[in-house]
Amino acid sequence: MWHEIRLRGLGVIDEAVLELGAGLSVITGETGAGKTMVVTALGLLRGLRADSGLVRHDSDRCRVEARIGIGEHPDVRRRVEDAGGEVDEGEELLVARSLSAQGRSRAFVGGVGVPAATLASVSEQLVAVHGQSDQHRLLRPAAQRAALDRFAGNAVSDLLADYRPAYERWRTVGVLLGDLITHAQERAREVERLRFGLEEVEAVSPQPREDEQLRREEDRLANAESLRAATGQAHACLSGGDEVGADAASLTARSRSLLEAERDHDPTVADLADRAAELSYQLVDLATELASYSTAVESDPVRLAAVQERRAALSGLIRRYGTDLEAVLSWSRDARKHLLELEGTDERIESLHAERDELTAVLLQRATAVGQARRRAAEQLSARVSSELTELAMPHARVVVAVRTPQTLTEQHLGPCGADEVEMLLAANAGAQERALAKGASGGELSRVMLALEVVLADSTEVPTFVFDEVDAGIGGRAAIEVGRRLARLAQRAQVIAVTHLPQVAAFADHHHRVVKTEDGAVTTSGVVRLDALQRVEELSRMLAGVQESEAAQTHAQEMLDLAARERGRLGAAWQDDDRCVCPPSAAPSRPTNPV
Repeated sequence: MWHEIRLRGLGVIDEAVLELGAGLSVITGETGAGKTMVVTALGLLRGLRADSGLVRHDSDRCRVEARIGIGEHPDVRRRVEDAGGEVDEGEELLVARSLSAQGRSRAFVGGVGVPAATLASVSEQLVAVHGQSDQHRLLRPAAQRAALDRFAGNAVSDLLADYRPAYERWRTVGVLLGDLITHAQERAREVERLRFGLEEVEAVSPQPREDEQLRREEDRLANAESLRAATGQAHACLSGGDEVGADAASLTARSRSLLEAERDHDPTVADLADRAAELSYQLVDLATELASYSTAVESDPVRLAAVQERRAALSGLIRRYGTDLEAVLSWSRDARKHLLELEGTDERIESLHAERDELTAVLLQRATAVGQARRRAAEQLSARVSSELTELAMPHARVVVAVRTPQTLTEQHLGPCGADEVEMLLAANAGAQERALAKGASGGELSRVMLALEVVLADSTEVPTFVFDEVDAGIGGRAAIEVGRRLARLAQRAQVIAVTHLPQVAAFADHHHRVVKTEDGAVTTSGVVRLDALQRVEELSRMLAGVQESEAAQTHAQEMLDLAARERGRLGAAWQDDDRCVCPPSAAPSRPTNPV
């Protein structure tokens, strides 16, 4: 329940506090005083778009905040805590919205700044606002279907809970199928490209690091003559030859002999003699290897040409499929996997077709069940709303909730909410033809239809607070009394706040607030005043006759309050006789045991 709403710098309102209680609260005031600013404030707290034009002309920003009791709404507490906010020990939540004159908006939930969407997700569970724009939304088929489903409750919601996941999968499968079929030519071209590339790679059959090995072999074959000459001459230098003087091996052997002869005289010389012996052995081994290599090196133009051709083939693969041979091999592995996937598309299409056909059969069956449940609920809703309209001074009116399902149901008729079209029809008078609300209802009739529908749906909603913004527009006389009675009846189950210009409606209020406008030169300021019993009679007098001092109007106002008190008692509403009572003491009803 909403306990308090504070407004500062909003429209014509400088600063005001609206203290709310259980039951029915009405807000009245002269035209232009700013009554609808309360509803505007609630719109801001519901996360609706903030317009900088709402900021009072002499202020740099406006701010709206509210204290809301959420003891019976644990889901709201969880959302607040998930957003980082806190709920106080009294199970009260503080929400706020500020708007600068430059258009910058900030939202707060439980003491922390949050996006406006988070504020909306919290507030939508705590209040439902109905105004002229909401009446127009009722004209939309989607809104009418939602109202029927809300009335039907679990009878439809359980079926939709089974239907919707299957529908979402059905749509996903359809998108996948469409994509596969639409891009069939592109897939065929990709398959051809991959096959050609793989055939090229397989024809060459490259091996890991083969290009490096071939580079070294080509270098050796291309320089065979110079390698043979160099190793031959090196061998001659080590082992001697006709063109070489003293060879290294002989000179090393002589050095060793000289050192060996003196090794017993000095350990250092003995060590040098050992090293000379080791060097002599190494020179002999090196000379042998040089001789072997020089003999083995041969010029092989045929092999050289083959190596060069092979390297050219590998280079071609690298240019087309990678930066080096390893990249080519990696591309080949990935291409082979992708080709398998593409070549399996036909099987995938067949599998998806089968799944979609199966889902279609399931959805048609479930959509039929949803339609049957809706038609059963539609009969009950039609009867109950028509009954309510009889009490709202439309005794011969009939509302028919038509549920239309195609005789031959096909997949083309399936939608996210089933296959039904729901339309509310109204016959306002006896013998009149039933017509769609959009075509057959006046503004006053539409207001009463919406109010009747909300009263009927009250038992199936968990929203604790309803706000009605001049839904009584176009209504007067007995119909206005019945609107007041229905709001009072709705207030037995929930907190109801109504902005009204009708004294017949205001007479049924539990709390009566008046928006008062004062003028000081060019400055206009509005505030909200909670009326006591005497002030309430004066306000209803003003609403009846345009003046507060009219004795006849005050008598009439008192009669209205007495009538409303009796009607509230007849409805079984529980009203307190202290601060909650806004009727005269003589007409005060008994004290309630549970005001909400």
